[in-house]
Formats: sequence, structure tokens, C-alpha cells
Amino acid sequence: MSSVELPVNSSEQALEFVDSCALPTTWANFTMHAFIEPATGKEHVALTLGDVANGEPVLARIHSECLTGDALFSKRCDCGPQLELAMQKIAAEGRGVILYLRQEGRGIGLLAKVQAYHLQDEGADTVEANQRLGFAADLRSYTLCDPMLKHLGISSVKLMTNNPRKIAALQNMQVRVEEQIPLIIARNPYNERYLATKASKLGHMLAPDL
Repeated sequence: MSSVELPVNSSEQALEFVDSCALPTTWANFTMHAFIEPATGKEHVALTLGDVANGEPVLARIHSECLTGDALFSKRCDCGPQLELAMQKIAAEGRGVILYLRQEGRGIGLLAKVQAYHLQDEGADTVEANQRLGFAADLRSYTLCDPMLKHLGISSVKLMTNNPRKIAALQNMQVRVEEQIPLIIARNPYNERYLATKASKLGHMLAPDL
């Protein structure tokens, strides 16, 4: 395994590249790149399609793990549909990258996320639930994007996101965000309050009528 060091001003941890392999999917045949954080044992992956290291802005998505949305098709959030839409857009363009970070439940972990969901069932919104459990509203960190992008040779992106924190994080890493591309998912009775809270309390760029 090769070690890719994070910049001193972003983290003291190292991220190690493990290996790459083909990943055929419904939409395209991606290449999957595996990384590990030795300090925590957390495993992260990047999916790439096409030549992402040619210097041109890369269609990109930073996606935090959401077992309930990504794998179990939950309607409580927009995570799974956002991941699917990002893969579709990259496949249509023929070139892009998805950084898949293992930070479930906005960083609180799967078991705490279940507890937060229970509090939401009783009336709390997604931010209030995390706070009642003793967590900040959003504990996610995007520092690991820096060594992942450096390993892949990417310095400029067209970022698919509604979250201004992701844009700011990349810009702080000197990654150029040439364009912000919204990933708007239709509301349903189960995610409507969740999406409204993301907009009102977390600053996500979501129109109120979408």
C-alpha cells in the first residue's frame, strides 16, 4: 500500500491507497479505488469514469455513506437518489468521480443514527435529534477528499451538491470548484421535513417548493 499524506494544516492522519478494480454498474463501468485511514481503520472509496487526470474540470460528487438511503432505499432522506443521480450524470458525461466517505449519519454512526431516527419519530427534526444525543448538527469532515483527489490527479471539479460546506471545504484545499450543480430530489411525505430542515438550519441550497 502507498501512503498519501494529508497536508499539515488539514489533518495529522495519513490516508493509504490500497488498490483499484473494475466496478461494472447499471449505468457505466467505473473504476473503484480503495483507501484506508490507518488511525481509525475506516475504509473509503472513489469511483472514477474516464480520464480524470487530464487537467479539465471533473464532474464530481462527495457522498457520505448512508446505509438506510444508499442500500435500503429509505424515503426518509435524499441520499440514495442523490447517489444514483450522480452516477447517472457521470455516465452520461462519460467522465467523473464520486468520493464515497464512510461517515454515516452526518458523522454520528449507524447506531446513533437509529436513535436519532427514533427521536424524529417522536417529533424532533434531524438537527434537534442529533443535538439531543449530544452531537453537533453535522460532524462530517471533508479533509480526506484532499489526498484522494491528489492521488487521482484531480485539481478542478464541477461539484454536484446542494451543500455549501462541501464547496468551501474544497476551496480551502485549493481545489477549484468551477461549477456547482444542484442535485434536487423530489419531496415525499417522509423526507419533506428533513429537506426543509437541511435548507433552514444547515444552509443547503434547496428551493422551498422543490
